[in-house]
This record gives sequence, C-alpha cells and structure tokens, in this order.
Amino acid sequence: MFKKFKIPDATIGRLSLYSRYLAEADEKGITTVSSQNIARATGVTPAQVRKDLAYFGEFGTRGVGYNSRELYNYIMKILGLDKRWSVAIIGAGNLGRALTQYKGFQQRGFDVKCIFDNDPKKIGKKLANVEIYPIDSLEEKVKELDINLGIIAVPAPSAQEVADKLVGAGIKGIINFAPINITVDGSVILRRVDLAAQLEYLTYYLEET
Repeated sequence: MFKKFKIPDATIGRLSLYSRYLAEADEKGITTVSSQNIARATGVTPAQVRKDLAYFGEFGTRGVGYNSRELYNYIMKILGLDKRWSVAIIGAGNLGRALTQYKGFQQRGFDVKCIFDNDPKKIGKKLANVEIYPIDSLEEKVKELDINLGIIAVPAPSAQEVADKLVGAGIKGIINFAPINITVDGSVILRRVDLAAQLEYLTYYLEET
C-alpha cells in the first residue's frame, strides 16, 4: 500500500502532470522517456522527477529511461485513478454548470453522478445530462449512487452547512470552491480551490518585477 499521507502535496501535484505527459507520449508512440523528457514537459528539473518517483519505488533503467506506458499505469495506480470515482456537485449555479460540463473529469476517472441545489426552479432539471436533486435528498442520493467525492460550488455563506451535510452523508473527500474557510472532521480530506487567491499570487510576483 502506498503511504500517500507522508508524501508532500507538491509531489502529488507533479505526479498528475507527469501522468498527463506520459499519456501524450504513449499516444504518440513514444515507448521510452527519460527524466529529462518528463522534466522539460512539466517545468521541473530531472532531479525533481527522480526524487518524486523515488518515494514510490525504483523505476526505469539507468541510461535507458522509463517505459512510458508502464510508468503511466503505475502513477495512475498511485493516484488512485486505476478505478472510477463517483462525484456529487453541490450548487447548480454558473460554477456548478461549468464543472458539470468539464470533460476532463471523465477522462481522468471522475464521474459526476448528481448535482444538488435548493432552487425549486432548478430541481428536476439536468446539466450535461446530470440530474439536479434537492439538497435535502443529499444523504439519500449519496448512498444510492455510491458517491465518493463532493465538490462545493455554493456561495460562501452556505459552504459550511453544505460541508456538514457531505460529512454527515459519509463523504470523505471534499473540494471547496467557495471563497471561505470551512472546517471538517479530521478523517475527511478537504482541498480548497480559491481562484482569487491564485490571481493574487500572480499579482504579487508581477509587482516584484
């Protein structure tokens, strides 16, 4: 079993980048790649590539490189993407609509099975062929559809309540797009995506130039 929680977050993020490059290489018929190839394509150093992979074992052959398909498959297994994951989106507004229509989810193994909202005008309708359910049915539908992951795409004042409902329904992995900090039980993995904060990161460094 991979000791995922002892691995730096930055390494996990880079593994995702490596897997995308390896998939492209395999599609192009490139059977062998080097750490230099991976590094050049993903914006890191060859040493960083080797260090990241070393957390999980020994790969490739010195002086030859890595088999692109084998390394891709192994990284996908490390990331838990050798199986499908069922996802619920809470919030059928503009962000929820965009997330539902994002094809990258399905390509990477994430199936959006349901959407929840509290607007009676939206309930019963579909976004990208995914039905919108009332928020009060969340626990029932999570069990019925075997949902693994939840995405919070609601206004900030409602985010904590939604997170509490997800945790209460047994969801162990949550992504929060709401621009507010929320708290969850220690057994739940929570990731926050703050787009404004990312723009502020850029402006800070642009001001330094």
